[in-house]
Amino acid sequence: MARYTGPMTKKSRRLGVDLVGGDKAFERRPYPPGVHGKGRTKESEYSLQLREKQKARFSYGVLEKQFRRYYEEANRHAGKTGDNLLQILESRLDNVVYRAGFARTRRQARQFVVHGHFLVNGQRVDIPSYRVSGHDVVDLAPKLRETTPHIVNRENHGEREVPAWLQALPERGRILVHQLPTRAQITIDVQEQLIVELYSK
Repeated sequence: MARYTGPMTKKSRRLGVDLVGGDKAFERRPYPPGVHGKGRTKESEYSLQLREKQKARFSYGVLEKQFRRYYEEANRHAGKTGDNLLQILESRLDNVVYRAGFARTRRQARQFVVHGHFLVNGQRVDIPSYRVSGHDVVDLAPKLRETTPHIVNRENHGEREVPAWLQALPERGRILVHQLPTRAQITIDVQEQLIVELYSK
């Protein structure tokens, strides 16, 4: 599937949130790009809604068409549409690998998945958008556990907190999915209600 491969720092600065995680360039320049970045005034309601949608899209590495499908699916389910949408995004396999600390960024997690580094319930999965379910077991392929990227990520595993809905066992190369996350367990700087308002027009 196609994906955005351009500069993420520029997107982070435009949207006002670190989309990469630990982006030092974003920290040094916490204002939108461009010569008028510091002087921007009040934004319209539409621009605020659009910015929230773009933050979610670029954070999870999803293109517009797929994001729209996720929204339509979330809207069909019972409960709050915004909460459902974030739960769908969080349950993507590439995000699970990232959240569990088995990759430094979602981009790296996506690459690992595409290259077939992970098994779900014993079956090799190479689709980043594959959705995990409660009680799924995600394993790093045994042959790849001692490759350099995975050794580095294992050594640095404690640097990022693993959410309560997951359990990471880095020494075994295993991720246990206890349940799908609730909104309170999803730590992302997005106001999902603005996304719902945008698509409801």
